Amino acid sequence: MSGRAAMAGIEHLYPDTPALVAGVAAAFTQACRDAIARRGHAWLALAGGRTPLPVYAQLAQALRGARIDAVPTDERCVPHDHPACNLRQLRVAFPAALPLTAADGAIDASLAQARALLAAHPAPFDAVLLGMGADGHIASLFPGAANLADGLALDSGVDAIATLPDPLPPEAPFARISLTLPRLLRADGVHLVVTGHDKRAVLDQARRDPHAPFPVAALLHAGAPIHLHWSP
Repeated sequence: MSGRAAMAGIEHLYPDTPALVAGVAAAFTQACRDAIARRGHAWLALAGGRTPLPVYAQLAQALRGARIDAVPTDERCVPHDHPACNLRQLRVAFPAALPLTAADGAIDASLAQARALLAAHPAPFDAVLLGMGADGHIASLFPGAANLADGLALDSGVDAIATLPDPLPPEAPFARISLTLPRLLRADGVHLVVTGHDKRAVLDQARRDPHAPFPVAALLHAGAPIHLHWSP
């Protein structure tokens, strides 16, 4: 693994996915241990999807018995027992993970739930883990969403939005609740995890050009140090 600052973000390169998983898990383990030493628990925002799941398994193993408060960075508006629910996946590693949405997935109730939860937990996250889609989306801030600007505005004063990707991803055709960019950046460490050469091309364009048509560009050029973890 190598780490260097280049263009936008602090880059960490790995030879393969297992090395990336180990490196990201190690970074989160240290962040959690530091937080636990300060106040007795850690506070994380964690992405869904397949790639981070082994990271969470290693993190949970390394910190067995420690108090980890975790919340999804975004959530599909589906019932909590639905296979597409991010909370369902997070709770495999962190059984006490906090729900961003209402139990039945109703959109209005879910937005109210998310905003109430974040208002009750205003502290900066100790660490945030984000993935990136092939279209450059982060969390559920999709390039085609009508209210994307509301999710990316750094001065919005809003911690969460309800949003509808356009077009809807066929593998998950649901409305979403997403943390906004300013809430994601209110953190001691933000880690973006990306695998594959196709996504690397999108990431590199976003790093070069703050006006690239990808939501990830707003993250990378917001002025905060972002850790970029990539493997082929």
